[in-house]
Amino acid sequence: MASSKRERELARQRAARQAARREERERRRKRRQVITAGALAALLAVGAAGYAAVSLGGGDDVVASDPSASATPTPSAEPSEQPSAEPTGEPTDAATATPAAGSCEYTDRGEPARPVEAPGSDVDRETPYRAVLDTNQGQLVLDLLTAEAPCTVHSFRSLAAQDYFDDTPCHRLTDRGIFVLQCGDPTGTGRGGPGYSFADENLEGATYERGTVAMANSGPDTNGSQFFLVYRDTSLPPQYTPFGRLTEESLAVLDAIAAAGAAPADETGNTAPNTPVQISDFRVEEAA
Repeated sequence: MASSKRERELARQRAARQAARREERERRRKRRQVITAGALAALLAVGAAGYAAVSLGGGDDVVASDPSASATPTPSAEPSEQPSAEPTGEPTDAATATPAAGSCEYTDRGEPARPVEAPGSDVDRETPYRAVLDTNQGQLVLDLLTAEAPCTVHSFRSLAAQDYFDDTPCHRLTDRGIFVLQCGDPTGTGRGGPGYSFADENLEGATYERGTVAMANSGPDTNGSQFFLVYRDTSLPPQYTPFGRLTEESLAVLDAIAAAGAAPADETGNTAPNTPVQISDFRVEEAA
């Protein structure tokens, strides 16, 4: 009898979560309509003033720049449009969620590109770490900024431990306006993420000079797994969490990739590097 009562209680809880998710998706859909309408009106006004228009791209609860349309494309990462089947908590608006000081919150956001668990709450804020990316074009080594971006580094440690980045491509190279190689999406489309998002960090005074490693995103506090490597000083607003630096040896590898240029935009809007870049192994280690 007790078992039957427990099963009914679990079923009731699942039904309540499903209803909450449906309500959240409907609220986000309505907000997308409002945002899109406002953005289109703004673009029309800009066009009337004689400026170049920027196309809108869709995703779950985002309005992002189409990388093929803007004169200065921005690093963007659009999450999957399908909600997660079993969220770990109440639905939260990732675009407005701000964790309490000293905490790291990883909010359910879409279906993961690969099956992974969100990071735990035990966050190391002091130990220096280094990410090592073995690729078919050479090794890339990133010195991670644990103290400045602890939640970001914690997420990368977790994803690396789950082999999330292994055997994945770097799907985008930009060589006009901004100068970055973008990686971190197992689907290779620029729309894949880990199924969760987290808040921005380390933005005050952020710059994106050569050697910077930063998070791609689809708007405030929508960080997932996609990141970009800056191979030439790039002017961007301080909206992308810097969380690492490339070593000098790694910059030589990145320069060779960038020198081959980028292919025309494909159907996803990405401009893939002419020299394909495949990450075979991604690991995070304590720095010596």
